Amino acid sequence: MRSPKLAALELKRFGRGKLPRAALAALLLLPLLYGALYLWSFWDPYGKLNKIPVALVNSDTGATVRGEHLTAGDDITGKLLDSETFDWHPTSAAEARKGVANGTYYLSLTVPPDFSRRIASSSGKSPETGALKVRTNDANNYIVGQISRSVFSEVRAAASTKASRGFYDNIFISFADIHGETEKAAKSADKLGKGIGKAKKGADDLAKGLAKAKEGSRDLKSGLGTLYKGSGTLETGAGGVADGTQSLSDKVNGVAAKVRPFLKEHGKEIGDISQLVADASQKASDNLDTLPEKTSTAATKARKASDDLAADYRTRCGGAVPTDPDCPALKKSVAAAGTAADVAEDVNKLVQDHTGQLDTLGGHLDDLHDQALWLARTAPHLDTDLDTAVRKINALNSGAQKVAKGAGTLHTGLSTAKTGASDLDSGVGKARGGADTLGGGMYRLVDGSGKLSGGLYDGAAKIPDYGKQDRDARTEVMSDPVRLVNQALHKAPNYGTGFAPYFIPLSLWVGAMVAYMLIQPLNGRALAAGASSWRIAFAGWLPVAAIGVLQTLALMAVLHWAIGLEMVRAAGTLGFLMLVTACFAAIVQWLNARFGPAGRILVLALLMLQLTSAGGTYPVQTSPRFFNAIHPFLPMTYVVDGLRRLITGGGLGPVWSACGVLIGFTAAALALTAWSARRRQVWTVDRLHPELSL
Repeated sequence: MRSPKLAALELKRFGRGKLPRAALAALLLLPLLYGALYLWSFWDPYGKLNKIPVALVNSDTGATVRGEHLTAGDDITGKLLDSETFDWHPTSAAEARKGVANGTYYLSLTVPPDFSRRIASSSGKSPETGALKVRTNDANNYIVGQISRSVFSEVRAAASTKASRGFYDNIFISFADIHGETEKAAKSADKLGKGIGKAKKGADDLAKGLAKAKEGSRDLKSGLGTLYKGSGTLETGAGGVADGTQSLSDKVNGVAAKVRPFLKEHGKEIGDISQLVADASQKASDNLDTLPEKTSTAATKARKASDDLAADYRTRCGGAVPTDPDCPALKKSVAAAGTAADVAEDVNKLVQDHTGQLDTLGGHLDDLHDQALWLARTAPHLDTDLDTAVRKINALNSGAQKVAKGAGTLHTGLSTAKTGASDLDSGVGKARGGADTLGGGMYRLVDGSGKLSGGLYDGAAKIPDYGKQDRDARTEVMSDPVRLVNQALHKAPNYGTGFAPYFIPLSLWVGAMVAYMLIQPLNGRALAAGASSWRIAFAGWLPVAAIGVLQTLALMAVLHWAIGLEMVRAAGTLGFLMLVTACFAAIVQWLNARFGPAGRILVLALLMLQLTSAGGTYPVQTSPRFFNAIHPFLPMTYVVDGLRRLITGGGLGPVWSACGVLIGFTAAALALTAWSARRRQVWTVDRLHPELSL
């Protein structure tokens, strides 16, 4: 009897009586208890957070900033109540603490009394951090505590942004104040400059009057006083000049003594070398202009010569048995010519690619040519020029020494005569000197006031003067400079859709597991009749696979039309699940066929291993090392990955990989089942008296 007929006979057993039919119906609907009910209960918990009771305590007393009353606590609590993130219950601190402790509230959020004051301090001299207080109780519900941390992070960020706005707004207002005060200072500097200008005119008039008085005193003194004053000035100046010329003469003579021998010995060589450098740079510059053309011509000629030589070689040595004794040498020449042509073409390409750099190099060579040419003309007589300069400086020093000596003698001779005449002139001279000093100081003061005024105007222009609209825009950016733009690829619409790839294979595995509690993994009639082991294996697998198909259709119909599961690739999902249920049926069949009653325990254990290592909830990388190690070797791993792509979208690579793995598991399990059937056709003592019976 063939396998399909054996499978049909196995299923007909469930048509005999009400209880078997009820068992079959329950078997078909069993996956709904796992798949549909589980997903229904977890379908969209984040969309119903507004039903979670949370205590909201606003103890903020407010604060006054620049004459305005700030109520940051009221602003935050008002937005929270409008957001409906949770089921907010405004209450007192004591009631909130008691409610979180006894489970009336899952958690509480408290705005402290000094919250507004601390927020306002961000724009003052001593900024402080405002603190929102969250109280949780994991004994009520651990997950709610985790969700609240995410929600309250956003609340904290919003409050921090509000505080930053006040701080930055104060900075921009300060900029505007500094700008205005700087402009006032600039205008005051203008007025100061005008007053100093008038004072300078008065100082100039005073200096002119004292100059006239000085002329009168000079008339009263005598010519001796005038002569003495001039001789003193002459002595001082001549002495300073003499000291300067002596220092200059000493330095020049010292340097000349070191440099003169070298210039005298190598002047001609310096000129010759400079001329060579000038000629070489000129030639290099001239050749650079024609270099691209020459390399192009050389590359063309080299390639033509290589081609001609190759053609000659083919003509003379192209036969099956070359007769020309020069063929080996000619062949080497052809290879050498080809290499030379390749090199020429590479050089030409390099030159053509760097034409712009060659132009820059030509400009540098022209500069080098001009400078080297000047040095070539000057170098031969550098030592003569140096000697001439040294002689003139020594002569100048000698004359300056004589003038200084004569001025000293003259000044000494006139010292007695100038005593009386200089008394009156001394007083007037001091007064005139003071007037001159005053005039000079006033001139510098006028110049300084002008620079001060200009600097203040420049500074005022550089200090930003933000208007309210401009200030608000900059405050907005600086208080929240980085914003997160979240882009989700193939986003699951809700929590249940995200977990469907995990719960669906769980329900199908349970369906196959329970099916083999009612259906024999190996047909007893076929075993007794000595049928083929493969036929026996297929006969035990086909009924459960058929039931699995019906289970899949019932499960997906309820998930889609009753619960609302939307699939990007609905047909692909159904086809894939048919393969999944066939694979699960084959694996469960083999475990029951090979290990008997103990196989049911192994089926359950294998389910636990798959659930913990498939990565259906948290990424498997977050699990202990053991689960990471078995993750690639269990079929549910690939089922979960494939269903995610089929339900929420994405590339089909993991789907095709999963199909290959499932086909491999199915074939291997059926082969092992056939082998187990072959063993079961041989009766042993263990089979007659099993150690364990379920």
